[in-house]
Amino acid sequence: MVVSRHGIGLTAALLLAAGAAQAADYPQPQPQCYDAAFIHSGRAPPGAVPCYVPPQVIEEFSGWYLRGDIGMSNQRVSSLSNPLATPLSSSYGFDSAPIFGLGVGYYFNDWLRFDVTGEYRGRSNFHGSEIYAGVPVNSTDEYSGSKSEWLFLMNGYVDLGTWSGLTPFMGAGVGFSRNTIHNFQDVCHACGGNPANNGISFAPDASKWNFAWALHAGIAYKVSKNFTVELAYRYLDMGKAETGTYTSYDGLFITPPSTFNRLTSHDFRLGVRFNLEGFGDCCSRSTYYAPQPTYVAPPVYAPPPVYAPPPYQYQQPLRSRG
Repeated sequence: MVVSRHGIGLTAALLLAAGAAQAADYPQPQPQCYDAAFIHSGRAPPGAVPCYVPPQVIEEFSGWYLRGDIGMSNQRVSSLSNPLATPLSSSYGFDSAPIFGLGVGYYFNDWLRFDVTGEYRGRSNFHGSEIYAGVPVNSTDEYSGSKSEWLFLMNGYVDLGTWSGLTPFMGAGVGFSRNTIHNFQDVCHACGGNPANNGISFAPDASKWNFAWALHAGIAYKVSKNFTVELAYRYLDMGKAETGTYTSYDGLFITPPSTFNRLTSHDFRLGVRFNLEGFGDCCSRSTYYAPQPTYVAPPVYAPPPVYAPPPYQYQQPLRSRG
């Protein structure tokens, strides 16, 4: 059989092309990995990947916290009513008073938290005056006394994000308020009789429980992982309060209690929150390792086998004898 040189060359070219196509199917070599410290030193080439990524240690703290608050109240009353008379006009006001509160709360997640608070609201002096129609002249009543409260609320807050360590928040609360009227006194001018005797009336201290609700807004600053300071405004509705029964100075006249209708307050408070983990060994700290992707070593590149054509053997053409 005679094989021409052109046929041999064509066959070799086809085999080399097939070998190149087969080599393209092999996985390409992966970039070399380097030690993380070597990469961090800046001596690794651009785009270098670490061979091992150490797991990230995350310390998980308790969601429970304690809180304390101090502040000042700015209170209002819509009206003062008595079943025996209706004034022609009136004016009422309270002085500011201190606020002292404690509570316990729980961080539900990074943006939602709840707490239960108990608060003593100090005595706020009350001043009021009313004008009543009379014959032959109108009469006036001058009121004085003070008011204090015990307030218990369950509150929920939404933290709106943190910028430069500052976290604005909003919230709402519901609960109960025990409103107490102290040392209430009514001085009636131009009333009948001797003003020094029956024109002055006194009422004993009286307390009343009411449903209360509040709206919160403020900003918090996280000093450390266990300590947060907050400055907050609160609108508070405490319901009603009642005086005791009036008794005139000479004891001859007894008047039913008066009612303070819709007691509200604009409160400004400075508060602190302590994460319970901040109290040492009382609460254990749990540590876990954040899951890390499993490192898979790149496959070792194996070059495709080089095709070598079989050795060519030259065969002498056959000759006939003769």
